[in-house]
Amino acid sequence: MILSIIAYLSIGLFLGISIYKAGQYAKMPFHGRMDLYPVPKEKGFEHGGSYYEEVTWWNKPHEVSHMREIVEMLKEMLFIKKLFENQRPFWWISYALHLGIYFIMAWTILLVIGAIFELNGIIVAAGSSNVLGLLVFYLSALTGYFGLALAAFGSGMLFLRRVFDNTLKKYTTPQEYFNLLLIFAALITGIFAWGHDLSFAYAREVTANLVTFSPFAASGILTLHIILVGIMLTYIPISKMSHYVGKYFTFHKVLWDNNPNLKGSSIEQQVKNASTFRPTTSWSAPHIKAPSAPEK
Repeated sequence: MILSIIAYLSIGLFLGISIYKAGQYAKMPFHGRMDLYPVPKEKGFEHGGSYYEEVTWWNKPHEVSHMREIVEMLKEMLFIKKLFENQRPFWWISYALHLGIYFIMAWTILLVIGAIFELNGIIVAAGSSNVLGLLVFYLSALTGYFGLALAAFGSGMLFLRRVFDNTLKKYTTPQEYFNLLLIFAALITGIFAWGHDLSFAYAREVTANLVTFSPFAASGILTLHIILVGIMLTYIPISKMSHYVGKYFTFHKVLWDNNPNLKGSSIEQQVKNASTFRPTTSWSAPHIKAPSAPEK
C-alpha cells in the first residue's frame, strides 16, 4: 500500500507542478521579441522572408498557419531538430535518452492497459487468442526493451561525456550531474527489477496491484526502483529538466511571435503593460541595478 501511495503521489505531483509551471509561463509579462525567421506560421514566406517585406503590409491581411507551426514544434519536441542540425555528435546520445523516455512512457501506458485487460479476463500473452491482448503483449515487450535500453544508454553516456569532454565540463553544474545520475539510477534499478521477466508479466501484475490499490510483495530492488522513480517524477518539474513545459512558450511566444504592433491592437496594450513593469530584485550587477529607495 505504501508503494502505491508513493506511485500515485509522485504522478500527481509531476502533473500538478507541470500544470502550475505552464500557468506561470502563460502569465509572464510581454517578452523581448526575437522574431527569428523563417516563422513557420507565415504563409507564403517559407524561403525565410517575412510578412513585413510586403509593400504596405499594414493594409494586407496577415495570413498564418498554426498547423505548420505545430508541425515545426513537433520536429523539435520529438526529434530535437536543432541539436541534430548544429551538434550532430551530441545529438545521438541525447536523442537516445529522449527516445528511450518516449518508449518508456508508451510502455507504462501499455502496462496499465494490459493490467486492466487481465483484470477483466483478457489474457495478455504470446499465446493469447484475443487480438487486442496479443497486440498489447508485443507492443509492451517492444517499447519496454527499447525504452529501458536506450534511456539507460543515453543518460549514462551523457554523464560520461560531461565528465570527460573538456568543453562541456567547464559549464556543467553539479545539478546536471545529479540529474543524469538520478535518471540513470532509476533506469538501472528498473532493468534489474523487470529484466528477469522478458514478457513483462510481473510488471503487469504489479501494475494491476497499483491500479487496484492491492498490497503486493515487493523485492528490495523493486522497492528501491519505485522510490527512485517517485523521487524523479517529483523532482523533474522543479528542476531545469522541466524544459518540456516551457518549450511551447519559447517557440510560440518568443521565437515566432511576429504579430504587428499596430495602433489599438492587443500587442500595443501588452507593450504598454510591459513598460510599467519594475524590477523587484534586491541585488545589482553591471547590467542591472537594484531599485533605489524612494525619496522622503
